[in-house]
Formats: sequence, C-alpha cells, structure tokens
Amino acid sequence: MVRMDWQPSQDGLQQILQLLKESQSPDTATQREVQAKLEQLNQYPDFNNYLIYVLTKMTGEDDATRSLSGLILKNNVKAHFSKFPTEVTVFIKSECLSAVGDPSPLIRATVGILITTIASRGELTNWQDLLPSLCSMLDSDNYTVCEGSFGALQKICEDSAEILDSDNLNRPLNVLIPKFLTFFRHNNPKIRSHAIACVNQFIIGRSQALMLHIDEFIQNLFFLASDEDPEVRKNVCRAIVMLLEVRLDRLVPQMNNIIDYMLQRTQDQDEGVALEACEFWLSLAEQPICKEALQPHLDRLVPVLVRGMKYSEIDIILLRGDVEEDENVPDREEDMKPRFHRSRSHHTNNTGDGEDDEDDDGLDDDSSLSDWNLRKCSAAALDVLANVFLTELLPVLLPILKETLFHAEWEVKESGILALGAIAEGCMSGMVQHLGELVPYLINCLSDKKALVRSITCWTLSRYSHWVVQQPHEQYLKPLMSELLKRILDSNKRVQEAACSAFATLEEEACTELVPYLGFILETLVFAFHKYQHKNLLILYDAIGTLADSVGHHLNKAEYINLLMPPLIQKWNVLKDEDKDLFPLLECLSSVATALQEGFLPYCEPVYKRCVSLVEQTLNQHIAHVQNAEQFEQPDKDFMIVALDLLSGLAEGLDGHIERLVAGSNIMHLLYQCVQDSMPEVRQSSFALLGDLTKACFVHVHPCIPEFMPILSGNLNPEYISVCNNATWAAGEISVKLGADMAVYIPPILNPLITIINRPNTPKTLLENTAITIGRMGLVCPGIVAPSLLQFVRPWCTSLRNIRDNDEKDSAFRGMCQMISVNPGGVVPDFIFFCDAVASWLNPQADLKDMFGKILHGFKNQVGEEAWTKFSEQFPLPLKERLQTNYGV
Repeated sequence: MVRMDWQPSQDGLQQILQLLKESQSPDTATQREVQAKLEQLNQYPDFNNYLIYVLTKMTGEDDATRSLSGLILKNNVKAHFSKFPTEVTVFIKSECLSAVGDPSPLIRATVGILITTIASRGELTNWQDLLPSLCSMLDSDNYTVCEGSFGALQKICEDSAEILDSDNLNRPLNVLIPKFLTFFRHNNPKIRSHAIACVNQFIIGRSQALMLHIDEFIQNLFFLASDEDPEVRKNVCRAIVMLLEVRLDRLVPQMNNIIDYMLQRTQDQDEGVALEACEFWLSLAEQPICKEALQPHLDRLVPVLVRGMKYSEIDIILLRGDVEEDENVPDREEDMKPRFHRSRSHHTNNTGDGEDDEDDDGLDDDSSLSDWNLRKCSAAALDVLANVFLTELLPVLLPILKETLFHAEWEVKESGILALGAIAEGCMSGMVQHLGELVPYLINCLSDKKALVRSITCWTLSRYSHWVVQQPHEQYLKPLMSELLKRILDSNKRVQEAACSAFATLEEEACTELVPYLGFILETLVFAFHKYQHKNLLILYDAIGTLADSVGHHLNKAEYINLLMPPLIQKWNVLKDEDKDLFPLLECLSSVATALQEGFLPYCEPVYKRCVSLVEQTLNQHIAHVQNAEQFEQPDKDFMIVALDLLSGLAEGLDGHIERLVAGSNIMHLLYQCVQDSMPEVRQSSFALLGDLTKACFVHVHPCIPEFMPILSGNLNPEYISVCNNATWAAGEISVKLGADMAVYIPPILNPLITIINRPNTPKTLLENTAITIGRMGLVCPGIVAPSLLQFVRPWCTSLRNIRDNDEKDSAFRGMCQMISVNPGGVVPDFIFFCDAVASWLNPQADLKDMFGKILHGFKNQVGEEAWTKFSEQFPLPLKERLQTNYGV
C-alpha cells in the first residue's frame, strides 16, 4: 500500500537514476534497451512515484536527468493515467504543487508540462485544489514560485481553454481573468509576459469573462506598448491582431495610433516581435475598414513591407545562399514535405474562370525555411493589400520598385523581384503598361549569378504568365520558355524547383499554345529525370502531368511517347507498393494516360493490374484493422485514392479498349466496397471511376447497377461537395446508358438534385453537373421528370447558359426539349430564362436547333404576335438579336 509519506527504496532509486543516465546515450542499441526496461517497470504501481520523486526531490542530480524523469512520467500519464492507483495519483499531484517554484527554470517548466498533462486528462474537474493553489501562489513574494505557477497556468490556459470557460468548473475564468490583469504591470517582464499570454488564450473564443473586462484589458495593452521586453511586446502584438477579429469596435477609436504603433513594431529589432506585428496587416486587410483606415499610412507602410522582404543574414546562412551548385547533393529525408493528393473531380467545360483553383501564391519560395517568417509575412501582406487597394498602391510602390529592382546589392534586388510578384494579382491592370519593359528584364534575371535571384525570378514571372501568353509568342513566350527550360536544368536545386513550378503555371496558362514546342519541352523534362534528386523529382512529375492536361491528345505522337514513357515506367517499376512516392507518379500517369488515349495501350496492362492490386490491398488492410486494431494499423487510404484516380484516367483515355482489362479483374466488386467507404475522398474518387467505367465499358457496370444506385442516391449530400458532384455526374452518365430502364432509379435521385439546384451558394461545378444530370434523366424518362419542371427550370437555365457547347450540354438540352413537349405549362413562367439559355449556344447540331426553333415558335404562336412583342421587349438587345438571327422570332 502506497501512503502519503511514501519513501523510495535506495536500490530502486539507484536503478532508475542509472536508467535515466543511460537513456541520454546517443547509442541506439542502448536507447532500445532503456525503452524495454521502462516498459517493464510500468508493471510496478509505484514506478511513477519514483519518477516524480526524482523530478521534485533529488535536487542533487543534474537538471537534465530530473527533467527527463518528469517527461517519462508525462508520457506515462498520457498513456496509462486511468490505470494509476488512487494513492499514486494523489502523491503525484501533491508533489507537483510542492515543486511549482523549484529554483531551476527547466524543472519549473517540466512540472508545468506535467500539471497541464494531468489536467487535460479530464482531471481539472477531479483536481479541485489545483487552480486555487496556483492562483494563491501567484501572490508569493518568492519570484520562482510566482513564475512557476504562472508558467503552469499559461500551459493550462493553452490546453484547456474551453473547459475553463464552461459551467463544469463553476466558471473559474470569472476569478482568473481579473487576477491575470493585475499582473500586467508587474515589475518582472517574465511575469508580465505570462499574464498577457494567459489572457490571450480567451480572445478568439470571445470568452464572456474577458468581454466584461475588455476595456481594462485594452488599456493595459496600450500601457505595455513600448515595454522593453521583446516577449511582452510580442504578446501585446498578438493580442491586438486577435482583437482586430473579435472586438474591432473597441479598437476603431484608437485605430490611427494602433497603426502607428504596429508600423514601429513591424520594424522591431527583434524579428519575433516584427513577425507578430506584421500579421496585423494581413488581418486588417480582411476588415471592411481596411481601405479607409490605411489610406493615409500607405506611403509609410509599403516601404516597411518591402524592406521586410529582404533575406536576413541568418536566412541566407540557413538557405545555404552562398552555395551555388548543389545538384549532386542527395536530399535529406527530413527535407521532404508530406504531399497531399487531390482527388479527381468532374468539371464541365465552362467559359468562366476555374472557381476552385487553389490559390498557390508561392510565397513559400524558400522551402527549407518553410516556417512562417517576416519575409513571407511581409510579402503576403503586400499581396493582400494589393488586392484591397488595386492600382492605388502603385504611386507609392513604383518608385520603390525602380530603386530595388535595379539595386547593386543582390539581396535588395531579390526583394524587389519578390515584391513585383506579390502585387501581380491585385495591381495587374496598372502593371500592364510596364510589363513590356519589365518582363525582358526579368527574363534576363533568370541567368543572374546568384541562385536565390534566379529562383525568385522564376516565381515572379509565373505570376505574370497570363499576360505573357496573350502577347505575340516571338516577343515574350518563346524567350521565357527557353530560359525557364534552362533553369529546369540549373545546377542549383532550389532553382530547379522554382523553375519546375513556374513552368507548370505557364503550361496551365498556355495550354495548346505549347504544342509547337512540345519536342523541345519534353527533351528538357526527360533530361531532368536523370539529373534530379529525390525532392525535385516529385515536382517534375507534377510539371509533366500538368503538361499532359494542358496539351491533351497532341501528346499522342510516337516520338513524344518514346521520349516520355520509358523514364516514367522505369520509376514505376522501381517503386514498391508501400512507397509514398507512388502518389505523385500515379497522378502524373493518370494525366498522361488520359492525354495519350490509345497511345497508352502498350503500357496499360501492368499499370491497370497494379492499381487494382493497390485498391485491394488497402481494402484488406482496412478490414484487418477493423477486426483487430491492436495488431494491424489503419492503412494510408491515399494509396487507394490515387489508384482509383489512375484507373479513371485509363478509362477516360483508353475508352472501349479498357473493356478486356475490366473483364479480367474484380474491379466492380472492389468499387462496390469503395463507394461505401467512410472517408469522403475515397467515395469521391470511386464515383468518378463509376462514371468513367459507365462511359467506357457499360457492359460490366450494367449488372451491378441495382446494388450501386441506392448507395449513389445516398451520396447526393451537398455537405460533401466533391462526393456529391461526382455521384451526380455518374448518375447522368448511367442515365444515358440505361435509357428507359432508368425509370425505377429516378425518384430517389431527382428530389435531392432539385434541392441542390435551388440551394443558395452551391458551387458552380456542382450546379452545372446537377443541371446536366436532370436534363439527361429528362431525356431518357421525360414522363417522370417533366411534372417537376416548375421546381427547377429557372436555375437549370441559368446554370447551363455559361458552359461551352459540348456533348454533355447537348444531351441535357435535348432532355429539356423533351420535358417541355410533355409539360409545356411547366416552362411558361420562366420562359425568358429558357430563351436566354438557348441563345447561349454557338453551334447547336441541326436537329437540336430545329427543336429550339419549334419550341420558340410554338410559344410565340400560342400567345399571339402582340403578347410576344410585349414579352420580347424585356429581352436585352444581344439576346433579341441572336434569337432573331438564329430562330427568326
């Protein structure tokens, strides 16, 4: 029985001290032995007493050993706390409280971590005297006791903010917040800093206890504005940035002073303070008052932001900015960022801009400094301000750019090129007149002798690629392309990476304009295959995939295939099934297979079989995990998602040729499990494949339709936009193939689709796919869909007026014409929308145009000449002219 006056045995203590010493050994074998012994010792109920005893009582030992003992105890608390005997728990808690004020800062910090770990194991409610004890220790005259208890409270506020503000604990914040505020003017900076940090945890949650004292809080912040301690200034800036989001009303009267203050702090000698202050400009840009509040300060703010973009000396050292050639240095595993696969989504070709492009502003140009820093924050701030002020920013910025872009010091010139890229989106219309001069200058900078200048120039040029592509090719596109391709083969890895990313952006902008240069481009990209280290290879896959997406079937030429496929297949053969490098390679192959069409036939069988096998393996691993989680861990489902997407790419590219591969596999059985997966991304890719297989080889999908359709109709939930989008699209493809047999499946599908098409803020792609599928169901079963015409005809017409003429639009409009002939009254109240949608066609097929004409003339004859004239007077002029020219009405 362990009692409160528990004492360790000397033998036991020596054994544990010996273990703690050994565990600090760099030798991995020793580490492993120590780990095994620690696991054994966990069997003894009072082992944790020894650990707390070493931490709190063995003051003769060195701090590192004592702290390690506390950290091992913290891990035990995380893993086994519920199994601790009550008396052990009681002993540990009382020892923690007794050691809060240990003379050593490291021990105080360790005790604080241990306390918050116990507290966040649901123990705040069971440890009644914790908060009162820590609170009363704040008033101690002994600095270490006050600082230790504040350190512990700060960690509790960070980890348990929600529960502190709930009724469960009788709302301790009502006591804590006023208490913290009294320490804002304490004579010790560490205590002041803790006090602000504690209160800061409750700003974003709009904690009621804080809102009651908000004015006192803000006054105290202003009082500390020019504190000599950087940690205090950092916490003051952090508080103001959060208050901007939560209590703007309280800051507005002081806004000019706050802006002045933040301008000073953005130039603080301490970079941590400067970074916290710089966040202010990003937050302010999101507020409606931004333009009015900042206008008078722009001429001072913009130069500060541009100066903040300059690499600091320490950045250059960390980035190995003096190393110009490193192409032969292998990448370290820890430099590899995790990649996230983007599942397939079915888009119709609309004429508008892609609305769900991920805005990659590329400010992550210095990836080995992937931590957020002042340079990135300043560039991001300039970017958002350019989007707020648009060309009004230029009178202030252009003189600064002139000075920095042509500066003799490369660090200054580099920051000017970054600034020029940052404003590209917001200031484009005002920059156009200068681009004729600037783009050639930048193309020239691509061969600068400093690698960091070459890499940032790649990014900035990519931000202006939209303009470049619209100019005569000889003038800008060709010189830019040839220089960028040289940079893809640069001897510096950072430049290779920046050039590859920039080239992918150029490919997206130029699309088929690149076709005349394909041979030249492919030779470069394939050469890079043999040159690149691990990390840049993954970016190269993306550039090749984007090229395939951009030029499509133009890639299907023997000489291009012979260049491109051997290195891709060689990588494919080398990579093992569990290697995550498969993700980008499979994504790339998916784009290539879709583009090459029949050209991919020689490679399709091994690729198809491996994808099916990846799906099957992942499903089996998942089942094993569900049945026995202790023994089998949850598989990474990205393997299955990427494989499903590549199968979609094969089905789309090979079309009917995929039939024999599907016939010889169990893909439909596997797909039936995938469409029921709990993970939305798996379902998203599964419905895309279901639609693609329906188009390519319906003979194998047909027998499974009765099983699949109830699951499909259950996934028409717009909460999961992409799943819903792909399921909707697949339903449309299935309708076209099933014809009149679709009748039994329409009712459970039609109602959710009518809800979606009438829902506010539905994304454009989902609206278009929903309208097309309703149209296609109306084409094959007009008698079932037409009675609901009134409920959807208006949003149906407005969704489809903006998409280009294509087969999907064609079948949908034929369906609408069939439904109108079954239920003409259903379209009457919204007939003007139908007229507008008809006029959106550039070249409808002759028989479809004939159907449109019959409906328009039928309506005109029905209402009579006079009523028609009155009706058509509402038409905008271009609509009137198009209907008159094309249909004579």
